[in-house]
Amino acid sequence: MTNLDRLIKELCPDGVEYKTLGEIASGMYRGFGIKRDQLTDAGTPCVRYGEIYTTYDIWFDECVSHTNEEGISSRKYFEFGDVLFAITGESVEEIAKSCVYIGDKKCLAGGDIVVMNHNQNPKYMSYALSTTDAQMQKSKGKVKSKVVHSSVPALKGIFVPIPPLPIQHEIVRILDNFTELTAELTAELTAELAARKKQYEYYRNELLTFGDDVPMVALEDISLSASTGTTPLAGKKEYYGGSIPWLRTQEVRFVDIWDADMRVTEKALNETSLKWIPANCVIVAISGATAGRIGINKIPLTTNQHCCCFEINDNKALYRYVFHYLTKANKDLLRLKQGARGDLNAGMLKRFTITLPSLAEQERIVSILDRFDALTTDITSGLPAEISARQKQYEYYRDRLLRFDR
Repeated sequence: MTNLDRLIKELCPDGVEYKTLGEIASGMYRGFGIKRDQLTDAGTPCVRYGEIYTTYDIWFDECVSHTNEEGISSRKYFEFGDVLFAITGESVEEIAKSCVYIGDKKCLAGGDIVVMNHNQNPKYMSYALSTTDAQMQKSKGKVKSKVVHSSVPALKGIFVPIPPLPIQHEIVRILDNFTELTAELTAELTAELAARKKQYEYYRNELLTFGDDVPMVALEDISLSASTGTTPLAGKKEYYGGSIPWLRTQEVRFVDIWDADMRVTEKALNETSLKWIPANCVIVAISGATAGRIGINKIPLTTNQHCCCFEINDNKALYRYVFHYLTKANKDLLRLKQGARGDLNAGMLKRFTITLPSLAEQERIVSILDRFDALTTDITSGLPAEISARQKQYEYYRDRLLRFDR
């Protein structure tokens, strides 16, 4: 019998009590907005809600941001042990992501953050609120749209298991050790992945460098069609939440695209200039920070106006060859950016030239580069799959440890 089993048998032989956060909390309140231009190099430590998604894991002991608190009109503080929830986000699946502060300073909470005070083991709460069950409760009833919101009342209704503190401490000890081991394995795999990406880039550059005897052709000359998409009219909520995948530029990331985060209705497709894009088009993002990203859609979909989609004529070129070549030529694409935002446009992309060997040579090059590409980007095989497997293993054991008989 493990020490955890012994503690459970001794301290809660009839099961573990589940409580709502409303019952657990000794206080729960919203932070106050801290603007980007109010951040300083030094001063009072603070957290803005976006950092909970991008910067912090399920607990942290030091803030990455600071501000001059004299400029904050309504200060909302958090301290050791408090739980922070981000109640605004872009994803239903991640809304109300939480983390726990275990540092020793008094910090400021920014807007769209909810702070929860409590008397439980802080790390236990961070683990309990990161489980699959807890996230499902956070996401329940939320609708996928451009911005997703939660609230204090919604958070207060979340149920979590609250065993006696000795059991909480033992679970934290086990999960801390497992987290450290998982982090070490992931770091090793990530370093290996970085080395393989460099190897892939080297071979890609070698294979796609040709002599003057190989012709240069414009993308429009090897494409059956080249078009940009459209965004449904603002305010037409019925256009979203449909069954038709609608691709945005942030989803173009130098990998195959198997889905799209947002979907539109058939009405949107019929009433606007949205159009179906067949599978296996080479898609180039053309807007601002995303301009120059390249991907291939593996399913038919429609796109917003900041994606330029090339349907490649397979009698002239292989779409995967074009993808690899444009990935290699990404710096050349970026040099074409214009305007204050640094945009590309469909016209300049249509005229962009690539070196085009014979179809047989294209096929040989693609067969080599696809193997490297799978090793470094495919989440179903290679190193990315191994990294994902380690994370899934951790999540499985975390969820098992935090699932009790009531």
